Amino acid sequence: MPRSPGEASHDDGARAVGTRLYDLVAELTPGMRSITGDGVRKTLATVRGALEGALEPALPFAVREVPTGTPVLDWTVPKEWNVSQAWLAGPDGRRVLDAADNPLHLLSYSVPTHTRLSLPDLLPHLHSLPDHPDWVPYRTSYYHETWGFCLSDRQRRELPDGEYEVHIDTTLTDGSLTFAEIALPGSSPREFLVTTHVCHPGMANDNASGIATATLLAAALADRPRRLSYRFLFIPGTIGAITWLAHNREKVGRIEHGLVLTGLGDRGQPTYKRSRRGDAGIDRAATRALKETGRPYNVIDFSPYGYDERQFCSPGFNLPVGRFGRSPHGTYAEYHTSADNLGFVTATSLNDSFDIILRTIEICERDRTWTSASPFGEPQLGRRGLYRSIGATLDREAAEMGLLWVLNLADGTYSMIDIADRADLPFNTVADAADALAAVGL
Repeated sequence: MPRSPGEASHDDGARAVGTRLYDLVAELTPGMRSITGDGVRKTLATVRGALEGALEPALPFAVREVPTGTPVLDWTVPKEWNVSQAWLAGPDGRRVLDAADNPLHLLSYSVPTHTRLSLPDLLPHLHSLPDHPDWVPYRTSYYHETWGFCLSDRQRRELPDGEYEVHIDTTLTDGSLTFAEIALPGSSPREFLVTTHVCHPGMANDNASGIATATLLAAALADRPRRLSYRFLFIPGTIGAITWLAHNREKVGRIEHGLVLTGLGDRGQPTYKRSRRGDAGIDRAATRALKETGRPYNVIDFSPYGYDERQFCSPGFNLPVGRFGRSPHGTYAEYHTSADNLGFVTATSLNDSFDIILRTIEICERDRTWTSASPFGEPQLGRRGLYRSIGATLDREAAEMGLLWVLNLADGTYSMIDIADRADLPFNTVADAADALAAVGL
């Protein structure tokens, strides 16, 4: 059956968004970045470039620099790490590994080193994956000064005996931790927080997909009316969230909903991880958005292990922040390896994740708790034109039941999500009914 013009337009639009997301993931993936340094700044410059024209001058893309040594909660901002070059040359003088070919080859935060070593002395500094002999692992050493290289296990086993030259031209100096922030004011000061980590190099799903999705999400929300205010954070993992929380205690009380975005492009089912509260508005909105896709999905309980949701949900803050992604970290073999590449993510999955997140936001925007102005007996809807107004809807019966359920449960204690759950109706049916009833004074 041929598609209607409306269907074709929607499909074409979805493909366009998915393609834009994939192209931005492709641009972001190769970068050499870590929790500090110029790699993060270059990544944020890419984000800024993708947003040009989308944000008004009054809504700036603000880059923050927090100096090394700054106390942040129980932590301290670390030294800044930058890389000029890093390579390993074999006994014949030819380069065996070069971080210019793949940023995963260098152990992140490796200290500057220039030395010659025998193979037995070199091997403790080499990291590989025996179970996946052709993949390169991602390894870090943020808070323990050492150096190392990562390579495929096949390559490691084929290294010949002899003397190797190690050349790691990096700096670890007093500098700063860099992150970016976008604030989109709404009619309410209550905030929806969206965060994504910008520290992982050379991997498409974790987390170029999160950076790209947050970028285009900010652009989409900047172009539409907003009841809630929105704050987007592009931050290094763990230390970035801790730094932001330490410097913004006066703002956290405004956060009504929050999402940590990561791993949005793989072929797995969409997965939402609940906040520590378990029944916060964001938990219910995300679950509702997933349910209304009509496709398989996962909702998992909070645990204090994962990404930055564990910082925002630490007991002193206990913010209503969940995490959205697809296959959870650690559940797929490609996680933190070179196999997390552009072939591992798809434009279709990226677009699907984007749509679900945007739908979650739309539900939070429309969620209200109403009180009926006519609670004694059922008010007469016909003389107010409400039945006529729903006569042309595709599902007249559902629309009518939406009116009746809202009137019955609008006692000041049920939100729109509560009513949709209780009535087993689509959220928009209930929200539209409430808007119609409010328009006639009921």
